[in-house]
Amino acid sequence: MTATQVLPVRAEAQAGPADEPAVLSGRDAYRAELTLLARTDPRILCLEADLGGRRHPFAEEHPDRFFNLGIAEGAMIDMAAGLAMAGFRPFVSTFAPFAALRAAESLKLGLGYLGAGVSVVAPYAGVSGGWFGTTHHCLEDLAVLSSVPGVVIAAPYGEAEMRAVIRSAAATGRPHYIRTGRNANPVGLHPAGQEVPTVRWDGPAGGTGADVCLVSVGEVGTDLSVRARRQRPELAHAHLCYLDQQHLAEAAGELARQYSRFVVVEEHRPAGGVASALALLLPQCSVRGVNAGQDWPSHGGDHEHVLAELGLDTAAVLSAADAAARD
Repeated sequence: MTATQVLPVRAEAQAGPADEPAVLSGRDAYRAELTLLARTDPRILCLEADLGGRRHPFAEEHPDRFFNLGIAEGAMIDMAAGLAMAGFRPFVSTFAPFAALRAAESLKLGLGYLGAGVSVVAPYAGVSGGWFGTTHHCLEDLAVLSSVPGVVIAAPYGEAEMRAVIRSAAATGRPHYIRTGRNANPVGLHPAGQEVPTVRWDGPAGGTGADVCLVSVGEVGTDLSVRARRQRPELAHAHLCYLDQQHLAEAAGELARQYSRFVVVEEHRPAGGVASALALLLPQCSVRGVNAGQDWPSHGGDHEHVLAELGLDTAAVLSAADAAARD
């Protein structure tokens, strides 16, 4: 087993090819799907921490079930937990650093200890809020949430996958933490179906012991893996949407039946990320990580500029794949 690591190299823009159809970003797909579901399910409520703007679709269509709590994230989670215990299906949304870190105790007690069926949708995860600076970055949320038993963790890629995750959360009523970025649109992968598989293979599954499989997490990790595979079609690619311990254990079994050398690509720190979790679940395999490393970004800028400072790009993925092939 190889320890997770970050490979710093140059960065590149994340925009997709010009001829690909426009789709809703993750946060907009969430709002659109929740608004649609609420038409037939009166239990669904929407709580936000002053993120909705003037024309929030849920607020316009269901004003009596929309609550703007302002910058009181812990109180918002507590309120949602009480509503869930009363039989409602509350969805709450705020910046990922404020959901996962500022409101961490409320998440632990409400969603974890009480098992309240609250779905937390956290945009601006990773460094997607680059202009706001380090205080608004969130490279630690998976580590925090994965330590709270009972919470379903998801990082959807693309509009269809986000909509499927929101439908599942509304139908099951289980506690969820759903991670997304700011305005990202996917650069590849076929659209998700009505349900999201444990492992979503980019191309046919199956290989030999000498083959390397990229394992992508979230929007940036998946975009980079798709781009890397376009340059190296021989690389396998497995995308993971559900990232809690239960789902990762199931994914690990499926991954290990196909490959033994993995490169996990994620916009997260190495500690508590998916690479470290899979390394523990797959002790017989080689697991490398391409991630955001341990540094604090010291310069503001858009998402791509901050990713560049962190050395999170396609070249890093290909370099890690080359190293994995030599393991």
